[in-house]
Amino acid sequence: MNQKINVTVWDEAEGAIGPYPQGIYTAIADFIKASGMFGEVRVALQPQPEHGLTEELLNDTDVLVYWAHSYHHKVEDGIVERIRQRVIKGMGLILLHSAHASKIFQRLVGAEPWKLRWRDVGERERVWKIEHNHPITAGVPEYFDVPNSEMYGEHFCIPAPDELLFISWYEGGEVFRSGCTFKRGAGRIFFFSPGHETFPIYYMPEVQRIITNAIKWAAPVEYPVITDWQQPFEPPKRSVTA
Repeated sequence: MNQKINVTVWDEAEGAIGPYPQGIYTAIADFIKASGMFGEVRVALQPQPEHGLTEELLNDTDVLVYWAHSYHHKVEDGIVERIRQRVIKGMGLILLHSAHASKIFQRLVGAEPWKLRWRDVGERERVWKIEHNHPITAGVPEYFDVPNSEMYGEHFCIPAPDELLFISWYEGGEVFRSGCTFKRGAGRIFFFSPGHETFPIYYMPEVQRIITNAIKWAAPVEYPVITDWQQPFEPPKRSVTA
């Protein structure tokens, strides 16, 4: 795209939480702005009217970054359908942490969100990059450690991703498909699980790099308009002789 990518960061709650005195949404929006790679970076919150996701805002959003953990049931079905329609028409969607259990992930991807292993004891997570030639993994080391994390483990009941970019390993021995892509309609979707609210994971440069890479990857693609169509090829006629 020639124009700057407009980004909206959505969060299910408002206010301080864990190591984020101004909210997770502010921490995420701040590093997206600081990258200098994007256009407008806005914040929308679930407690706001229409969950902050008005038709006007979504129509001016190229990529929606969606963080959620516990309040999926509070998101109105009409707003979920509004997001789905925008993704089908080309808006990118970045789903963070427990957004795998969100209504929009279920509706777009067909996930059964609670069918996974889960434990929250602050153990180490090692995130392995398994696809080395993808725009989302560019500049990310072969692996990096999250010192304290919430464990999500297989089996993770989702359809097979279009691309599997990251796999996480935890101290308890579990593994998890922690970075996956999907395409629905004209829209690109990236799910990335590290980011529990009680740990400062979104301050990590590797995590920030992955999310900013994902925003660029998920932005709508502008295809050139072809005006000089060629006539269909017709093979020469052959005469048939007796």
